[in-house]
Amino acid sequence: MGNPGTTERSGPPHTQPRVAHGIIPARFASSRLPGKPLLSLHGKPMFWHVWQRASRCPQLTSVTLATDDTRIAEAAKALGVPCVMTHDRHPSGTDRVFEAATTLGLPPQAIVVNIQGDEPALDPSMLTTLLHTFADPTVCAATLAHPMPQGQATGPDKVKVVVAANGNALYFSRAGIPFARDPQESPAPCLGHIGLYAFTMATLQQFVSLPPSPLERTEKLEQLRLLENGIALRVAITPQPSRGVDTEEDIAPVLHLMQQGHP
Repeated sequence: MGNPGTTERSGPPHTQPRVAHGIIPARFASSRLPGKPLLSLHGKPMFWHVWQRASRCPQLTSVTLATDDTRIAEAAKALGVPCVMTHDRHPSGTDRVFEAATTLGLPPQAIVVNIQGDEPALDPSMLTTLLHTFADPTVCAATLAHPMPQGQATGPDKVKVVVAANGNALYFSRAGIPFARDPQESPAPCLGHIGLYAFTMATLQQFVSLPPSPLERTEKLEQLRLLENGIALRVAITPQPSRGVDTEEDIAPVLHLMQQGHP
């Protein structure tokens, strides 16, 4: 009980503003395209293009590369890209991001953005859209999705998400969700997931401390670990789909986007 004549505070205590930091995981041993971060595009390695585009996001205080390979680290140093060395046995890029964020000494209230290292045509406005979700003080983790035509929703290579009325993810799947039982009715929108994530440092630490969950292992989607453990994941909608480089066949379309001056 407070002292007489004083007013007791209600609600959360005052906290420092949440500052956002981008981290780009870049491992050398890609199964489908080994050495992918060093792939030369317009005379610069792919990681440089990702870093350069992410750095255009005004909401990010810093953008750092996180790698397990000295060749990547040396190339980053030569190009003036901030880089942190990490272990080479991380089970996921998220674990690598957490190690880098810990090395950087980011505080619990900081926002950490996991930026995929294989999207050299990244639109910086997508990062802005993602970070705007944290204007809601209840948000501790967020990701992106984009509208997808129903005809593209069946392939397992495209991850889909269904979203609650409050904007939080209900489920992610490689299956076509939502399923239109009656095609004559106006179906719920189909949303394709984009693998950009933002966490508070405290939530990121909680996430990597949890074991892989049953649904995560079944669908091979690590974001399901959050949902199965009751951690809300806010989904922001962007009109831009992502375009990553996973195979040799992906290089030409991405180069075309870059040559067109894709933002």
